[in-house]
Amino acid sequence: MKKFLFFTLCSLLTSSAMAALSSTETRIVNHIDNTNPQAVELLEHIVNINSGTMNFAGVRNVANVLIPEFKKLGFKAHFEEGTTFNRAGHLIAELQSGKGPKILLIGHLDTVFEADSPFQQFELLDNNQAKGPGISDMKGGDIIILQSLKALKDAGELADMNIKVVMTGDEELSGRPLALSKKALIDAAEWADIAIGFEGGDGKAVTANISRRGTVDWTLTVKGNAAHSSQVFSDEVGAGAIYEVSRILHRFYQELRSESLLTFNPGRIMGGTTVEHDKANNSGSVFGKNNVVAQSAIVTGDIRSLSLQQLTRVENKMRSIVAEHLPQTEADISFGEGYPPMAPSEGNKKLLSLYSRISQDLGQGEVVAVNPLDAGAADVSFTAEFVDMAIDGLGLSGSGGHTVEERADLNALSAQTKRAALLLYRLKYR
Repeated sequence: MKKFLFFTLCSLLTSSAMAALSSTETRIVNHIDNTNPQAVELLEHIVNINSGTMNFAGVRNVANVLIPEFKKLGFKAHFEEGTTFNRAGHLIAELQSGKGPKILLIGHLDTVFEADSPFQQFELLDNNQAKGPGISDMKGGDIIILQSLKALKDAGELADMNIKVVMTGDEELSGRPLALSKKALIDAAEWADIAIGFEGGDGKAVTANISRRGTVDWTLTVKGNAAHSSQVFSDEVGAGAIYEVSRILHRFYQELRSESLLTFNPGRIMGGTTVEHDKANNSGSVFGKNNVVAQSAIVTGDIRSLSLQQLTRVENKMRSIVAEHLPQTEADISFGEGYPPMAPSEGNKKLLSLYSRISQDLGQGEVVAVNPLDAGAADVSFTAEFVDMAIDGLGLSGSGGHTVEERADLNALSAQTKRAALLLYRLKYR
């Protein structure tokens, strides 16, 4: 099925490159235009529900608003509790009728704005712009998913499709272990042929993501011999922990920064006689004196890479650098769980080409790929190894994400919903 889908999509790209929309597509577009005021109203409603990741009740409340909307469309929809991974849980909606490709649509319910944030309300601005917590990241994308499906239903095209929707409740702060918190998403990806994410991408309506860099955390722990500073560099005392940390980080900088599309960042460093690291709260405490050789040091950071092969190569290189050691020191580096990369596969490129063709047929112009350096990790990355093709960044365009200036262009809501709905429609008739 999946290999067949890839090759048949190639022919679809040619046949769909028509300037005019079909009568069914015109009906889909008209429905989106006619119902856009209701879409904006629903968007305002869910933006005004605080759903910071750790506000479990708020995340569930957003799901409780959306689940009945999916059920009206014929989906089986429910909220899957996240007790086992210490998060609220996920919204899952399914429509399986046995016709056409299996398509996974990805959204998320949570935002970075917790219940104590001063940024809580939808606010309409000039030129049909709006501010609000999570309006572009990514409640606008959730509305695009829902409105696209409503338009397909109105056109009589939804009932016999195969679609799963997963809206996670922990995209902004993933539950642990990831094997549990991302299980619903991975299970859906194993079922699917195509994965489509509705994050906002780089915030521009003329771009989409066909690749995303993965990210993993790392922790470097270094030990040295505590002694009076007058004895530093002696055979018995050696270099101390802080010199060893400096050596390692400088080597990382020298030998890894030439890797294409790779970034590695030490975000926190502590060193001295004693170090207490509070990993859960991203903090710690240090005691040390200028006349004492440092006994301990800890550095934490992340790596962002474009492929699993690149990540493996970089991790091995970091381990080899760490293992060399200055005199009388020892060091260890460990790598944690993280988001896998989504490499720019041929299938992803074909899917972008189809999406761009639809945008042009709608008079909205070409859509091009986002530079992976300009996009962070996202839930779609967990699907990449299981599906034939994936794309992300189809959500509502905006700016100021993760800040109290987060805003979205409401003029783009209907336009971007049209593209998403026609993408689903044309994929149905691959």
